[in-house]
Amino acid sequence: MIPYFTATVFGKLLQNDPYGRISIMHFFNYVMRKVWLHQTRIGLSLYDVAGQGYLEEPDLENYILELIPTLSQLDGLEKSFHSFYVCTAVRKFFFFLDPMRTGKIKIQDILACSFLDDLLELRDEELPKDAQQSNWFSAPSALRVYGQYLNLDKDHNGMLSKEELSRYGTGTLTSVFIERVFQECLTYDGEMDYKTYLDFVLALENRKEPQSLQYFFRILDIIGRGYLNVFSLNYFFRAIQDLMTQHGQEPVSFEDVKDEIFDMVKPEDPLKITLQDLINCGQGDTVVSVLIDLNGFWTYENREVLVAEMNEEAEV
Repeated sequence: MIPYFTATVFGKLLQNDPYGRISIMHFFNYVMRKVWLHQTRIGLSLYDVAGQGYLEEPDLENYILELIPTLSQLDGLEKSFHSFYVCTAVRKFFFFLDPMRTGKIKIQDILACSFLDDLLELRDEELPKDAQQSNWFSAPSALRVYGQYLNLDKDHNGMLSKEELSRYGTGTLTSVFIERVFQECLTYDGEMDYKTYLDFVLALENRKEPQSLQYFFRILDIIGRGYLNVFSLNYFFRAIQDLMTQHGQEPVSFEDVKDEIFDMVKPEDPLKITLQDLINCGQGDTVVSVLIDLNGFWTYENREVLVAEMNEEAEV
């Protein structure tokens, strides 16, 4: 018999009670969480065709497709959109849980992350609008991402060209970065499909996450040696300088920016920045933004002014 409630678990639930007691609510929530995990593990295992404790993309797609009718927040979704919804939902699992792109993820990892909680939160008929907006799996979020994709697809061929993708967001991503995305990511006759676009969006919307930094590092590492050097940084920053000139701004010196980047990252090797350096420094998202996005660079350059303005607004 599996010991569900051990002394270790009791110790974790103990909240400084003078009599050494645990809260009934904490105990109840613990039991409900345990039951939910076991039920969900069983449910996911039914889709594990190989029986190895992993789910491949088609397995998870089937799981989520059959889950849709149980999620009341998705009742309004058109049947014709279901396949796009499933694709949108599945990509988040695979982007973050399969960064090495093996094509499969452990059921254990699915249970350990918070994504299933977010997905099953959609069973709540009274889910507030702000919670829906911040939930990748909600109908408004999925429709937003797919709607952006359709708006970018100017020739309506169902795919995105480099020129079409360059209009993403504020349209301030550099052409050099877009070119590298198309070189490194899966495309079809030089155009990007919706699944590849989802990885692109997930990386840009979650720039602080290690998986996103890994995505960007692969693009920034033009030499393919596992590190960024002065040449790599200059290669990308030249495009930022070109955009500044186009917008009538005085270009910033690369030497200054290079020194600031190395100061931010503090790599083990003073001449090379590795992926681990970028993750460890805690400012990898800022470094990426400075190199690929004029808007991101402008925000970094004017950070002190922006902070001052925010403080003034807070005081009003």
